[in-house]
Amino acid sequence: MGAVYFYHLTESPLEDTLPMLVGKAQGAGWRVLVRASNPAVLQRLDTRLWQGAPASFQPHGMAGGPHDDNQPVLLGVDTPADGFGCVMSVDGAGVTAAEVGQLMRTCVLFDGNDDDAKAHARTQWKALTDAGCEAQYWAQDMGSWVKKAESTGA
Repeated sequence: MGAVYFYHLTESPLEDTLPMLVGKAQGAGWRVLVRASNPAVLQRLDTRLWQGAPASFQPHGMAGGPHDDNQPVLLGVDTPADGFGCVMSVDGAGVTAAEVGQLMRTCVLFDGNDDDAKAHARTQWKALTDAGCEAQYWAQDMGSWVKKAESTGA
């Protein structure tokens, strides 16, 4: 069973944090799905991933194309997690306990300056941990990521 990691973004925007986490997931050998609830958010992230430095370029595609199964990183709205090792939920996109159990890692990234996003992340944490998922909560602290909470899912 995988684990879900919550990332409380307070010092770095999603556009800076996501490429770093995608790189770590790919470094672990995982195929990555970035799931959002709003297609405009995915378009913004797609543009950001294309603008990276050549040395840090992360090949990716938008869901719905002819080569979705070959994309190491796929950006989609309501795209199923089948065939991925890691799902990164942004923009309040849903994640189920069943998905967490099937994946190597699930990441929930949320804007710490948005009260609605924080409330939604708290709801997700409670639902997933109540369902038995292992979870970690990470927050930014003076430029570093610090683990602030952990649930064994028991």
